[in-house]
Amino acid sequence: MHKNTICLWYDGTAREAAEFYASVFPDSRVTAVRTAPGDYPDGQQGDELTVEFTVCGIPCIGLNGGPQFPQTEAFSFQIMTEDQAETDRYWDAIVGNGGAESACGWCKDKWGLNWQITPRTLTEAMAAGGDEARRAFEAMMTMHKIDVAAIDAARRGA
Repeated sequence: MHKNTICLWYDGTAREAAEFYASVFPDSRVTAVRTAPGDYPDGQQGDELTVEFTVCGIPCIGLNGGPQFPQTEAFSFQIMTEDQAETDRYWDAIVGNGGAESACGWCKDKWGLNWQITPRTLTEAMAAGGDEARRAFEAMMTMHKIDVAAIDAARRGA
């Protein structure tokens, strides 16, 4: 067991979500599925209660707790990408599997979990500060999925 594990609440779909994440992201896998030892408010003894998994090396546990606590934008995974192809691959996997686009590189998967698909060039531009950061930020504010070439052009002032 890890000292710190992210616990994500699902409405009975933790294994489906974990298997999807494991199929999309590197260094991701499902490591255990645990069943409930007794009845609980939204399930019965023997139902899948928790699913242990990793996403890009980050340990997580999916709790099939019921519909009371849906995911919100207050929590998201930020996935750093190296280029447009990697950005497109992750974005298209999430949105194309019943998810939804949002602004500024954010999207939501079909389970309601939020993802920031963030090209490294955008993070580097923001770290540079000054006019380069301002230009990259202004370009990003017009986007859903991040366009790497447009961010790079903004960084150069083109």
